Amino acid sequence: MIKTSYLSDTAREMKPSGIRKFFDLAAGMEGIVSLGVGEPDFVTPWRYREAAILSMEEGYTSYTANAGLLDLREEIAAYMSRRFQVTYSPENQIIVTVGASQAIDIALRAILNPGEEVIVVEPCFVSYAPLVALAGGKPVSVGTMKESDFKLLPEQLEAAITPKTKAIMICSPNNPTGTQLSKDDLKALAEIAIKHDVLVISDEIYAELVYDDAYTSFAAIEGMYERTILISGFSKGFAMTGWRLGFVCANKEISEAMLKIHQYAIMCAPTSAQYAALEALRYGAGYVEEMRMSYNHRRNYIVSSFNEIGLKCHTPGGAFYAFPSIESTGMSSEEFAEKLLIEEKVAVVPGNVFGIGGEGHIRCSYATSIDQLREALTRIERFLNNHS
Repeated sequence: MIKTSYLSDTAREMKPSGIRKFFDLAAGMEGIVSLGVGEPDFVTPWRYREAAILSMEEGYTSYTANAGLLDLREEIAAYMSRRFQVTYSPENQIIVTVGASQAIDIALRAILNPGEEVIVVEPCFVSYAPLVALAGGKPVSVGTMKESDFKLLPEQLEAAITPKTKAIMICSPNNPTGTQLSKDDLKALAEIAIKHDVLVISDEIYAELVYDDAYTSFAAIEGMYERTILISGFSKGFAMTGWRLGFVCANKEISEAMLKIHQYAIMCAPTSAQYAALEALRYGAGYVEEMRMSYNHRRNYIVSSFNEIGLKCHTPGGAFYAFPSIESTGMSSEEFAEKLLIEEKVAVVPGNVFGIGGEGHIRCSYATSIDQLREALTRIERFLNNHS
């Protein structure tokens, strides 16, 4: 007898990524200006690539330690202390992962029992809620709003916590809004996390890309070090998306649990990528700053341009996304994105795919050249005029 389906309930009920739908629509179209892809337009600096090539030439092609090269973990520990004032042991508190996404995955699987809840602050990266479900947990969405600059308010967090709440997932600077939480914002949220004894999974992958205020790690807030699982990596700030290299830092107990899962699921992150990352941490500060300054220039241009053509846009403190409101057009975010793609060949991502609070907005990556941004804005303005 053949089963009607071999799929698990979780896999069957999971929706495809809304971002992927728009990438598929744009694929094969000629003359597209894409503001859709969330990755740097810089090629990985040659120095990092050369280090990876050299590692292969010298025969370093086997597995590394499960947690990653000790030299790399030592550099990560030094980097986190130097840049963000948090101290982790390279021996038992840092795991090198296959991108930040795998770090989030093993963090959730390490802490969740079936049915336990994780508060997911939205709009957010599209994988958070599905990864909670895959780990057996229940994602609880809490939406942030433009009126509060897409910041989670303490009273919102308090209202969402139940006896089943195990953790809060938060990303600052945020994808897709670019909102950066200040030290005072983090302190206010930390008080509630401590009061209710819940963990914080802090996605800090965009920590290098902030433009107005100094960056504060959630783990650096008083009382939060032991209860924060810090996610980071090399994709965004170091322009290494295709290398798939991230890392996770946590207290010793959680790190040991995550390492067990990592051992069975992955073995270790790619060896040559680890050598490239080692070079990036030792010698890459200048490259990072050069890219950050370029993104800042583009941010200022795209935000002012959106406001000038009538799409109200708050100023993102970090990352490389603008999140203008399209409510004045009367269209839904999906309708706007589809029509813009078909009529003007500009690819953006509708805000609704990022969860509560995203409807009425579009995500526009400004990790592309100024010339491409100018062309995109010209086409968007024409699109608005045609639909006014």
